[in-house]
Amino acid sequence: MILSEGGPTLTAAATLERNGHIAVITLNRPEAMNAVNAALSSAVGAALDELAADPELRVGVITGAGRAFCAGADLKELARGNGIHDPAHPEYGFAGLVQHFVDKPLIAAVNGFALGGGTEIVLASDLAVMSEDASLGLPEVKRGLLAAAGGLLRLPRAIPPKIALEMALTGTPIDAASAAHWGLVNRVVPADQVLPTALELAGTIAANAPLAVLASKRIIHRVNDFGSDWDTPIWQMSLEEAGPVFVSKDAAEGPRAFAEKRAPQWRGE
Repeated sequence: MILSEGGPTLTAAATLERNGHIAVITLNRPEAMNAVNAALSSAVGAALDELAADPELRVGVITGAGRAFCAGADLKELARGNGIHDPAHPEYGFAGLVQHFVDKPLIAAVNGFALGGGTEIVLASDLAVMSEDASLGLPEVKRGLLAAAGGLLRLPRAIPPKIALEMALTGTPIDAASAAHWGLVNRVVPADQVLPTALELAGTIAANAPLAVLASKRIIHRVNDFGSDWDTPIWQMSLEEAGPVFVSKDAAEGPRAFAEKRAPQWRGE
């Protein structure tokens, strides 16, 4: 499943292709609108493990093959009574991703509609670039289900509660302009620019000091574990994360490179 810069060499439910320091993870069931089954969950989970473990990979971009990003859970599999999670790692959650935290940034390149679980993948990603003709939504209530893969947990933290409730209770999708208005995505671009824009954004992140990027993501994601930002515990958490960064070789390299008017050479240590 792990692929080189030369391109895919085998068919899998999801693939990982290296683009410099960027891992491009592609949901690869275009015939099923990239609906999530157990094979896709297993493949994505493995790709995220590879992203986390490889020091040469600094940012992940997740996108979909074909004309959809992800149509959500494979309802045909559910109707047959089959599971859709990775049987080896059920703790990773839906699509091998929504409960699978990695401290390297993950960007959703939403190349087509992302409904149900597709929206939940977007919500679990750190940043998102969306096609101007794509849509997001949680239609589970229309099928007697609910958005249990993080949609009901993350959506009201991302947008105003009344807007989140409207999406969850009506099941009506929103278009890209509305998603941008409510801050669910970072960029809305023409369909053919989704992946290039996501890669450009990933490249900007990957050019920064790796340890600083990882610690910055961890701090932001841990903020909700604490109360007021005037209380001591949240500052202790921040200092615990920041301390190793400030004494790293990269922290010395950054100011030195600035003074010498050259690009920094990050070592990730």
